[in-house]
Amino acid sequence: MKFEVTILGSSSATPIFNRNPTAQVLNINEKLYLIDCAEGTQQQMLRFDVKASRIDYIFISHLHGDHYLGLVGLLSSMHLNGRKKTLKLFCPPPLKEIIELQLKYSETTLNYIIEYVFTDATTKGLILENQDIYVETIPLDHRIPCTGFLFRQKKRLKKLIKERIEELEIPIPYYSAIKKGSDYVTPDGTVYKNDTLTTEPESPKSYAYVSDTIYSDKYLMQITNATLLYHEATFLHDMLDRANQTHHTTAKQAGEVAVKANADKLIIGHFSARYKTLNELLDEAKNVFPNTELAVEGKTFIISE
Repeated sequence: MKFEVTILGSSSATPIFNRNPTAQVLNINEKLYLIDCAEGTQQQMLRFDVKASRIDYIFISHLHGDHYLGLVGLLSSMHLNGRKKTLKLFCPPPLKEIIELQLKYSETTLNYIIEYVFTDATTKGLILENQDIYVETIPLDHRIPCTGFLFRQKKRLKKLIKERIEELEIPIPYYSAIKKGSDYVTPDGTVYKNDTLTTEPESPKSYAYVSDTIYSDKYLMQITNATLLYHEATFLHDMLDRANQTHHTTAKQAGEVAVKANADKLIIGHFSARYKTLNELLDEAKNVFPNTELAVEGKTFIISE
């Protein structure tokens, strides 16, 4: 099962040369999930060959412009390109009014339905379940209501041992039940235990997207053991006072979160425009949590294959 994330934008507040504000796209079993949609996201999608027609789920963490100001343009382009499929939008409740106001004054009636699922920044909650994943909100501590998102794979079925199945000449109609854990019983009553016919699947993987937040232990339990953790790291630690004032996190603190959460890997992003190069931010986080990488635009991180 494919499970990977591509970075479309990694800057905070304002775009700067070679860095756009926040946007990411998850590919989960060839379904695309857009996470945040800042100004310029459509251009980044074109640049990195992300087809808008394949996006059926959009998640908006909060209503600061560097996380959603590209959304209305994207919705409009989907309309102009003839979209008919329903789009699911997971977002703070006021975003519905913002979108409807823009559509009202441009006299636009979309060709497709937007199905709104409103997030609650005060408590974690399951907001999506399909055949591949569960998605939960992560309550964060920012200047305005803000949530992260936790994407967790569903447990996969057991894998058939091909040689053993062929050796016993087990009919195809039995495969599904065996994958789900059943033993195989032959017509003469011989029982073949499931563990002789299958191997266990890989443990489910997870992606934790921690958007804008002040450093906090409140969300640690929810993201514990994340396979891949994205965490904002707006400032270097010498600007801790500014980070606290604006309810953001430093690169050092992002590394500390990854350590406490026992994450396998950390990606840091949401960099302040004051930093023209990012090596210092990376070094600061890696000094605490060595398995850290930068959210470089256009880079794809494999969570599971």
